Amino acid sequence: MPPPLNEAPPPTVKSALRTLDIIEYVVARGAPVVAQEVATALAIPVSSLSYLLNTLVERGYLARAGRRYAAGPGLARLQRPAEQFSLLERVAPLVRALRVQLNETVSFFVRHDWEVEALVTETSEQALRYAVQMGTRTPLHGFAAGKAILAALSDTEIEIYLGQAERATFTPATITDSDQLRREIAVIRTTGIARTREEHTLGIQGVGRAVVDAGGVLLGAFGVAIPSARFDPAVERRGSDLLQRTAALLEAG
Repeated sequence: MPPPLNEAPPPTVKSALRTLDIIEYVVARGAPVVAQEVATALAIPVSSLSYLLNTLVERGYLARAGRRYAAGPGLARLQRPAEQFSLLERVAPLVRALRVQLNETVSFFVRHDWEVEALVTETSEQALRYAVQMGTRTPLHGFAAGKAILAALSDTEIEIYLGQAERATFTPATITDSDQLRREIAVIRTTGIARTREEHTLGIQGVGRAVVDAGGVLLGAFGVAIPSARFDPAVERRGSDLLQRTAALLEAG
């Protein structure tokens, strides 16, 4: 139901409308435009416009050359068939949504042999936070996402891993023992959620959930890193529930 005529739209709706207006205006102009022209034409305060333009450029929906803006490659990308979207393009909005809902650092990891690497990550905006280093590979047993991926492997692959992989000790809590890891894997397979308790970094706990598509292919795993100072049963339940729902969306697609 639309709001009464005398009621202003909520700020989030207003921001969304302005974003769409900017895209439509720039595309319809057919030539690069400066920010001041957009601000004048659409009656958008310069302070708000700057943030919206930067976001649209960052997401590829606008392209910037000097002081001028034009339609970006992201608009054409939206017209592609779903099967042509890369895994990164599919998981990025889900990672962003999880970060917004939890305000904790959220990443999606992919497997490289016995290691994981962040394909995309969104860092918490809180002062006390953990940042995942893009491009850095971490052993499977170190991160919750790595454990989730490990539990998604076949029994044969797990035994090969336990026999071959070097499992470094990162903190006094790091689990490296084969039997203990087998017990953890059994629990993860039952609950769907992997956990770490300061096992890679002191003061940081994590929850992770693997994603396996309809064809049985392991795509990777979502992981949430939470400082121990904020980690409690309620936070763990909320993070686990959101991971389950988000992973299910990706698996269904």
